[in-house]
Amino acid sequence: MKSTHSTHLPLWLALILTLAMVIFVRESAVIICQWAGIEKAANIVGLVAMFVILMIWRLLKGLPNWLTQASNTLLVDSGFAFLPVSAGAGLLLFALGDELWGVMVTIIVSTLIPLWGLAILAHRWLNHDTGTDSTVIHEQKMNSMNEDRS
Repeated sequence: MKSTHSTHLPLWLALILTLAMVIFVRESAVIICQWAGIEKAANIVGLVAMFVILMIWRLLKGLPNWLTQASNTLLVDSGFAFLPVSAGAGLLLFALGDELWGVMVTIIVSTLIPLWGLAILAHRWLNHDTGTDSTVIHEQKMNSMNEDRS
């Protein structure tokens, strides 16, 4: 994997190039999906295509700094883009009527159980490594002290 190489572009030009690349890949995916008869899959096809393009670019040449800087700026400044989606999801939840509590329980259980399991695994992993490392270090110190004495 190659490191990021630097090319000095102004931020405004980097933003325009990044947006042009995203729009080109997405519109190409729309055209390909229309041709294949699966119009509804255009967004995911574009997402996967962009991922593959960027991974190949990264492995062959390394991503330029302007692309990283522009994408970071776009991601930070586009936080409000998710607000309408969240508001719409909240409104739809209350439109469920009697099924609201079942959906809410499902969401909570499917979130909390994996998080709980991950916490237990992380706790065991961290405690196991700490204990093993300190024991090995202690044994190595004792061995070196015994060798110095003899």
